[in-house]
Amino acid sequence: MRIFIIVGHKATTEPSFSLEDIPGTSGRLDILCRSVTSAFVLSHGIRKDVLVYLVLLGGENPKTIQLVGESLRHLNPDERSTAALLKKALAVEAAPGWSMSTPGIFVRSGGLPRLLEDLRQRSVRLVYLKEDGKDFRCLRDEPLEEEMAFVLGDHSGMTAEEEALLASAGAEVVALGPTSLHADHCIVVTNWLLDSKAFMSGCL
Repeated sequence: MRIFIIVGHKATTEPSFSLEDIPGTSGRLDILCRSVTSAFVLSHGIRKDVLVYLVLLGGENPKTIQLVGESLRHLNPDERSTAALLKKALAVEAAPGWSMSTPGIFVRSGGLPRLLEDLRQRSVRLVYLKEDGKDFRCLRDEPLEEEMAFVLGDHSGMTAEEEALLASAGAEVVALGPTSLHADHCIVVTNWLLDSKAFMSGCL
């Protein structure tokens, strides 16, 4: 299973944002919408072996949305329809357990610490994508578990506290290159590297 975690520091936890002005009314939920599209959408279908977690911190209480490729329905390539699906998820009352809004999309209360604990219990390998990490191709020198979770920040990056949390959870810091890329572009590159096994060319 290929997992992507995107942290939206200002992303709204309420469904009251406007689909006519997603960037201006949702705390930049548009960034997360593009990340979802990059994670799942193929030319003629979606990836079934991908799981995405959106950690929304732009509200009084954090929420996490889970998108499961195996059962995901109604996901289209455009940003607006993805935002509409997330809007439906945010309209569902967020409890400690997962609640389904539409097929393949679930929501619950809680943020990054709880999610990292869940992944730790499942022995998921954590990879924090950051420009000053080791070269992605170095992953070839280590066992590649079936489940790897790639953690990305939004346009504001990750806070020092979040980076410390990731470090304590055992996350490896890995770079796709020295240039800062948008989160959705990082996901596209990561999917390509894993699909093509291009990283097997060796560590620089």
